[in-house]
Amino acid sequence: MRNLSIYIILFLISINAIANVSLPGIFSDNMVLQRNSDVVIWGWADPGEEIKLVASWNANDTLTTTTNRHAQWKLILKTTDTKKPVSLDIFGYNHVQLKNVLLGEVWLASGQSNMEWSASAGIVGDSLAIKNATNKNIRFFRVPKRTAKTAQIDIDATWQVNSPETMQYFSAIAYFFAEKLTNELDVPVGIIGSYWGGTPAEVWIPSEAFQKDSTLAQGTKYLPKEKWWPTEPAYSFNAMIAPLIPFKISGVLWYQGESNTENTSYYKNAFTTLIQSWRKQWNDNFPFYYAQIAPYNYGEDHDTGVQIRNIQREVLKLPYTAMVPTGDVGNLEDIHPRDKKPVGERFANIALQQKYHQFSGEIYGPLVENANLKKNKIILSFSHSEGLNFKNSDRQFEVAGEDKEFETVKARIKNNTVILKSSIKNLVYVRYAWKNAIVPNLYNKANLPASSFEIKID
Repeated sequence: MRNLSIYIILFLISINAIANVSLPGIFSDNMVLQRNSDVVIWGWADPGEEIKLVASWNANDTLTTTTNRHAQWKLILKTTDTKKPVSLDIFGYNHVQLKNVLLGEVWLASGQSNMEWSASAGIVGDSLAIKNATNKNIRFFRVPKRTAKTAQIDIDATWQVNSPETMQYFSAIAYFFAEKLTNELDVPVGIIGSYWGGTPAEVWIPSEAFQKDSTLAQGTKYLPKEKWWPTEPAYSFNAMIAPLIPFKISGVLWYQGESNTENTSYYKNAFTTLIQSWRKQWNDNFPFYYAQIAPYNYGEDHDTGVQIRNIQREVLKLPYTAMVPTGDVGNLEDIHPRDKKPVGERFANIALQQKYHQFSGEIYGPLVENANLKKNKIILSFSHSEGLNFKNSDRQFEVAGEDKEFETVKARIKNNTVILKSSIKNLVYVRYAWKNAIVPNLYNKANLPASSFEIKID
């Protein structure tokens, strides 16, 4: 009889161990779900197990599904815009409750070290920023650094409420973005932080993209193996992005590019592919906003840093993208400029204008549109050029013929255009601020700097 009782107990324990409904780490207490949306809630349980979900804001409506033969289940939940904490109850053979959940705006912050950089690592105004990090409507989900050869299904992390203790170890840029967004919109903001200092774009691109694009794969051959971060294609995507899909997000904040100075000629294709592949994975043409890398002295024997900045300017041709100018808030001798608040707030201004239609100010510095030749004068036209002005007399414009032997020329402003004059015959190219380490001297009325560029003359 004693042995029979032991067998019964062991059987019940084994049944309970395999039958319990479970959720991925992205669903936890304190999380933020995208408001006013159809969000996917998913998890695992026994095949054939009935799963029920009840949301506290609509307790009379029970969602029901059945786990498939792969032990997977998912439900589509309609969210509202309530600002009060809510809860979710999921029932299978067991009961899981998610408490202190908020409905608001969810953004994914990703990239390399300048996105990862936290107040604890040292930023301008760090002590005050940490002290004031008390808005509990801001929530963080920090993805741990992991790699994998194949796409993973879960992440070992939980959501945290903003506080001086949690904020100081999270992305400073993402925090300042969230702080401004929640203040301006008066809604909760959740930030998913998935970043890794030093990583090139290729490690964040899904494997299938490399199988379809031989040029993309070729570019990875120029990435040296590093001690502190992966360079293998898709390794970070597999472990740090794939498990998040299809968690509903409002958009992406991205700050990366410094490590791709190793294979600059492949970056445009890689960065474009990254943006397009993430949208495809989520089946959502969400906004993708990125910071232009700041000027830095990579060594003036090559111009790979400024090439990356120019490529990032060119990628703006993709729909629903926007770029944060950083030429005025960098540090020419430090690849990690510490003035993070302006960058975070510029990200927020872009979102407030383009996503939420709540900001009417300027979000860009001057962006070159074309260069027209009239006799021996080059007339440069810019968008975002109201109040075009020079901060100093530095000569930052250069022109060249087909041979690309550039010479520096004088520039003057007329009617929000820049006029250049040169004695070179058969002018073909014009470029501006074409150095790795240079502070741009052309600004608009909003005091935002022009992007470096190189274009052909019409």
